[in-house]
Amino acid sequence: MADKNSSLRVSIWRGKDQGRFASYDVPKLESQTVLDVVSYVQRQLDPSLSYRYACRVGMCGSCAMTVNGVARWTCRTHVAKVARDGALEIAPLSNLPVIKDLVTDMREFFDKWARAMGRFQGGRTRSDAFARVDPASRERRAADAGIECIGCGVCYASCDVVGWRPEFLGPAALNRAWTLVNDVRDVQRDERVRATSGDRGCHACHTQGSCTLRCPKSIAPTAGIAGLKRLALGGSSVGRR
Repeated sequence: MADKNSSLRVSIWRGKDQGRFASYDVPKLESQTVLDVVSYVQRQLDPSLSYRYACRVGMCGSCAMTVNGVARWTCRTHVAKVARDGALEIAPLSNLPVIKDLVTDMREFFDKWARAMGRFQGGRTRSDAFARVDPASRERRAADAGIECIGCGVCYASCDVVGWRPEFLGPAALNRAWTLVNDVRDVQRDERVRATSGDRGCHACHTQGSCTLRCPKSIAPTAGIAGLKRLALGGSSVGRR
């Protein structure tokens, strides 16, 4: 239901990296999300506005944007919780090139997953028996803590180190590597630890914790990065089984 006596003052980034904020008046609705606001602007006020979304229910992460300076899933962010004096500022995710308006280029984000060896590599074939993983084991519990990442980029956009050092692999790629080094079925553990060490990897992290604070899935990449640091310093075979 619309509040006939009020509206939202919305500033939305338009253009590319050198763009500007454009202002819109949007009706204030009950249980309104930030994604609802962006959709209203595109459908009712300015059809040239570009943005991403898919599921609208917090499953895909594609609607992540910067809302009043904080990276968030816009489909799960209610206007009532983030508006400041009836105003919203909506921008693309930080630390990523802007393609147009609220759409960012995610290629470097996912390229860093590849550089962190974020792909599972098993040692069994279809002819072998299924691998058995003890759900109560230390390794499985460590993997469970980070495995729900859906690659939305919120942690990456929230990381100051990525802003200072663009070559830093970032919290999402390192979190993925941490889940794999704890997967007892994977056969590239030592190579993955080496790939995520050094000045562009886990040792570049300043442990500020912004990634953990902002993660919509309540994952703690900071903890996984700390685990990679321990493995890199103590030898990658430490704590294998």
